[in-house]
Amino acid sequence: MEESGGEVGVAVREYIKKEVGDWDDDLAARSRFKAFSGQFSDWESTFLFWRHLILHVSGHFQFLFIRPSQLKKDWFNRGGLSPLCLEQVLSLMHKERDILPTHHLVDPRAGRLSHILTKLTNLFFTTTNTSYENDVFIVMPVLKEKAARLLKLLADENLSPSSTCVITINRFEHISASPQEASAILSYLSSQSQARFLSLSLNRNTPHIIQGVKVSLSTSPVTSVSSLDCDVLHLISTTETLEQQLAVIDKRCQSSKKAAMASLASGNKNVALRHLRTFKLVDKSREKCASLLSRVEEVLLLISNAESTKKVSEAIQIGAQAIKENNISVKEVEHSLQQLEESVDLQKQVEYALESTPSYTSVDNEDIEEEFKKLELEIGCVNNSHQPIHEAEAQATAAEATALDSAESLSEAFSNLKVVDVLSSTAAARDIAAKETKDLELERA
Repeated sequence: MEESGGEVGVAVREYIKKEVGDWDDDLAARSRFKAFSGQFSDWESTFLFWRHLILHVSGHFQFLFIRPSQLKKDWFNRGGLSPLCLEQVLSLMHKERDILPTHHLVDPRAGRLSHILTKLTNLFFTTTNTSYENDVFIVMPVLKEKAARLLKLLADENLSPSSTCVITINRFEHISASPQEASAILSYLSSQSQARFLSLSLNRNTPHIIQGVKVSLSTSPVTSVSSLDCDVLHLISTTETLEQQLAVIDKRCQSSKKAAMASLASGNKNVALRHLRTFKLVDKSREKCASLLSRVEEVLLLISNAESTKKVSEAIQIGAQAIKENNISVKEVEHSLQQLEESVDLQKQVEYALESTPSYTSVDNEDIEEEFKKLELEIGCVNNSHQPIHEAEAQATAAEATALDSAESLSEAFSNLKVVDVLSSTAAARDIAAKETKDLELERA
């Protein structure tokens, strides 16, 4: 569970003082810390203040679990005084599903009978118990945020086109911050039909059980667990075990090699030879382990490719069914495919043209310095004679005026055109534009 004592507690209190400007004001604290009494409208604003503060602090520090005792003695402690209305605030937040006691979570790893007993216990607890002093609450907005982050991470790591993925429970807990957090996220995803817990026993004679989670990476509910999911879970578990063995073997190889070098440097050849034999044996076992890991990864890749082929086949079947239902002829399909190919080819040509555009970022510094010197010489020549400057300015002004006149005449010419034939209109427009451009160039010259 996450604790807010020590340095974290100090950081929380400092953050509260920063967010609540009048936190140290005695008059404001007196109205906030007193117990609720009267109608809901009398203390609604105070409740909303505490509710917002609890959720805001939890979200900022990513506190998934909070304890009422921590809130009283650590977060909101002002010189030994704590809010008298805190239990009422937590009770209302519980009713509004902002927070949830941890014992209300339904563990998907338990059986169906355990689920029923948990629901009955929660119902009895809700109707009879009104004290939250010793409870641990889950902050639901933080839980939803962490669950969404976990799904995004799995979606980024998933290379197959499938909308679901299967991972081991160890991997699921490793992605989460702790086993408690993993349990809370798994319970939430299971309640939202986005995850299913699965387990399989390798052999009846051995107690080893592989546990995993099937997660939906889309908004659609996760499908039921199939035999293929169990096989994939077995392969993934084997991959993780082999990777761990490789890590251990690599450490043994390094230690044996270092010991052999140290013995050889000290002149003890017999000990060095013994360490070298150990190194060779460990290295052979590493090759076998790496080979087996490669084979398992190839099988997983084949399964992924089979899923891709299956999806393509399903898409073809859906397309064929749509063609039949809409009475589309083969010629229309071929025409549409031809248009699609032309569009793809045109897009490729555009991309090729953009890629083949010369880059100006690789200009040599020497060329830049040479051009800079030429510009300095030209500027020096211009500064020596003021008359040419005025003439150049006058010419530039005349050129600009001519360009404006040309643009206006070009616009007027286009507006007078009547759309009769697309080709003829385009050709006429090109002729006018070419003529105006040529006149403009002659005037500038």
